[in-house]
Order: sequence, then C-alpha cells, then structure tokens
Amino acid sequence: MRNLKYAILGILSRQPMTGYDMAKEFDRDMVQFWHAKTSQLYPELSRLTKEGLITFETSIKGECLERKLYSVTDEGMNELRSWLRKDEELPPTPKDTFRLRMFFCDNIDRAEVLELVESNLKRHQEKLSVLQHTWDAKTKDPDYGGQYGPQMSDKMLLHGAIMREENTIQWLEDCLEILREE
Repeated sequence: MRNLKYAILGILSRQPMTGYDMAKEFDRDMVQFWHAKTSQLYPELSRLTKEGLITFETSIKGECLERKLYSVTDEGMNELRSWLRKDEELPPTPKDTFRLRMFFCDNIDRAEVLELVESNLKRHQEKLSVLQHTWDAKTKDPDYGGQYGPQMSDKMLLHGAIMREENTIQWLEDCLEILREE
C-alpha cells in the first residue's frame, strides 16, 4: 500500500499546496506519526498527477522560479475517503533498534547498559518537553481542537504523541531501576 499517497491526498484535502509546503507539513505537523523524504514526495506527486488524483497549476515566482500548486481532484477525494473508511488489522510492531539492543544487552557490562538507557531516557525527556511546549502553546487558544476538523485531529495526535513519550520514559525509568537492583 502506498501510504504516502494517502498522506498527500489528506494534506491537499485541507488546502492546495506546493511540494515545498507539503515537505514542511511533514516536518512540522505530521512529524510525530509520519515522515517522508523530499526524494519520496516529488515522485509520488508525479504518480498522483498521472493517476488523475491531483492536479497542479504552474506559476512563476520571481524571474524564473516555477512553482506548482497542487490540489486534490474529486477522484482523489473519493480515493482518500474510501481509504479513511477502512478498518485495518494491527500492523506488525515497528522495528526498534534500541529495544533490540536491550534484548541482547547482557553481552556488555551493566555500566554500559546503564549509560545507554540513561542517554535514551534523556532524549525522550527532551522530546516530551518539546511536545508539551507545543501542547501548551496550542491549548492557550480556547477554540483549539474544539470543533470537528483539522485542529481536533491535530489535538488527538499530539495528545497521543505525549502519551507515547510518557510511557516510553516510564519504561526506561523502570529499566534503570531493574538494572540498579542487586
């Protein structure tokens, strides 16, 4: 399944955008649950255009910079809605290099494992801090996420990202406690 296809259709369902603006959207608002490299984005935009799911208008910016403003077609919206209505099976657990290391950590000294866990814990605490700062800034607006729409979706996913980090931090703190026993 080409999930990037549906991410792009979803972005364009909210408003027309250039490829550059879509890349920023992936880096800013979607980064907590989805990512796409620019090298993936533009070929997918080309495929979606050929499939008739999106169109673009070309404009000139400055003296010679050509910009393509993409928008979703009716066929693209139908495809997006059909995909949104699907109830998927749970995907396999994503690969996690850190947890793989922890599975085999008994092959190095406990002190080294403690350092790895503490370092990982610090990174997750920093990530949680950024997420909480974003939450605090957004929830200052009393209307944020109150009505069904993009802000409500954003609020639900931001809340989920915060919970994910809190749970990971709790697990890492538990790991430190286990490693320090004896």
